[in-house]
Amino acid sequence: MRGFSPLQSALWAHRNTSYVNAKNNIMLINRRKFLTLGSLATGTLMLPKFLKAFEAPVQVFGGNKVLVVLQLSGGNDGLNTVIPVRNDIYYRERPSLSISKEKALSLSDDAGLHPSLTNLKALYDEGNLAILNNVGYPNPDRSHFRSMDIWQTASNSDEVLNTGWLGRYLDSQCMDCSRPTQVLEMDDMLSLALSGEHMKGIALRDPKRLYDTSQDPFFKEMLNAGMNQQTEDPGSYLYKVMSETVSGADYIFQQSKLRPSATVYPNSEIGKDLKTIASLISSDINTRVYYISLGSFDTHVSQQEKQAKLFGDLNEAIKPFTDDLKSNCRFEDVLVMSFSEFGRRVGENGSGGTDHGTANNMFLISGGLTNKGILNEMPDLSNLTEGDLNQQLDFKRVYATVLNKWLQADDYKILGRQYEYLNFI
Repeated sequence: MRGFSPLQSALWAHRNTSYVNAKNNIMLINRRKFLTLGSLATGTLMLPKFLKAFEAPVQVFGGNKVLVVLQLSGGNDGLNTVIPVRNDIYYRERPSLSISKEKALSLSDDAGLHPSLTNLKALYDEGNLAILNNVGYPNPDRSHFRSMDIWQTASNSDEVLNTGWLGRYLDSQCMDCSRPTQVLEMDDMLSLALSGEHMKGIALRDPKRLYDTSQDPFFKEMLNAGMNQQTEDPGSYLYKVMSETVSGADYIFQQSKLRPSATVYPNSEIGKDLKTIASLISSDINTRVYYISLGSFDTHVSQQEKQAKLFGDLNEAIKPFTDDLKSNCRFEDVLVMSFSEFGRRVGENGSGGTDHGTANNMFLISGGLTNKGILNEMPDLSNLTEGDLNQQLDFKRVYATVLNKWLQADDYKILGRQYEYLNFI
């Protein structure tokens, strides 16, 4: 099911299947109800023939580039993130919420960074942070759910897709992979971004917790029940999902133990997530993409306090993460890319916050950037559409660049059309 973890999906199918023939252990299920996970079948179980096909040595991708996608959920206020410190319109429209030039962390004569992001400022000074402004898409939608779908599927605003851009990456790259664990999300539920037509990412909050859950006797009983199922049997898909879930959980857990991080991370959710990712990146796991979320940035009320708290959590977690990558000589091979479903309106509201807007900024963090700093123009606050910023850069150009130049994937096949590449990597 969309939004369910693999184990939740298997349990849902077991308890809610429309028809069960207990005598023959056949379950009729809808394939689209499952978050499929490609990985090896566990060697300690007797498995039907179709599961034996998954028994193969691990195949690690050629090259070692890794992408970490950071979703700032809720619509982060980009104007108070990268601050136009010399723009009188900004200060006029935000008499209470604006951040003064003196408090902002100076990036250039015209721009400053939110004061809570001191470690991102250090990355900027090192040449390891790039910023894109005015990123969005034509005919923007101000609904959280619809706009997030557009970003996660890389659709146009007038079309609806049922697969995510990273899910289609898996479809195109990993159909023959021995362990299709190339995309992992640090969450209890899988985002649409990681759901393909044939392949899905794996959602986990913690490798050990996923492993412990996968050892529940229910799963082993179900696998034993599927010993005699043939590939064409309706129930075979359920057994395939469950076998892959158990095996994938074991593989990820074992890899996470190979090189545990000794670096001290904050005890926040994002701190724990980045520590897990750092340990996996340093192992021999074949994962190419990690996906994490931070939020909510839906700051209609009391924005200053909420945004400062969230940015404080990000700031405290990003330093040990990048320090880990540097000490393990992986910083040049890892790209962190942030996005939010939309920005906020230019003018503040009457509740100490801002309402849903349009275009926004994106952060790119890596030791492998070929172009850094502020890569394009700051927002034009004198040219608004109904009080909102006008997007100047389609986010799908960023995706195309990352897919082609970083992940060496066929961006045309994944995105459905050709986009002009950018020059940050």
